[in-house]
Amino acid sequence: MPGREVLPSTLKRSPAKAQRTWEKTHDSAVETYGEGERAHRVAFAAVKHEYEKVGDHWEAKGRKGPSDRQAAGGGPARRAQTAGGVDANATKDHLLEVAKKLDVRGRSRMTKPELVKAIEKANDNATRRARGGR
Repeated sequence: MPGREVLPSTLKRSPAKAQRTWEKTHDSAVETYGEGERAHRVAFAAVKHEYEKVGDHWEAKGRKGPSDRQAAGGGPARRAQTAGGVDANATKDHLLEVAKKLDVRGRSRMTKPELVKAIEKANDNATRRARGGR
């Protein structure tokens, strides 16, 4: 199935380059692994290398590279909890900027891991609202 037809809604609201990255990687993964969850995970891993989720869409990161421990370790055998598109490897200052953009309350008193979790929660809420949920 072509990636364009199964493009996630968060990517539909994102830059064209992020969409192309997901589509090309997804289509290649489908050829290798078949349609399904694995092809989607591979495509999102490629997106997370250059983009981070901010609210209900993806934005370019200031640097390329893994976004969390799972992306750095790689492979299904070493599956670790992901940060849901949050660039957990970013600086605390960057995470504070993202948290401010998302109006995360109490952000100035949060540790870096707390910021990652709060941003992930704010992103999930924004995506839910964008999809018509509450």
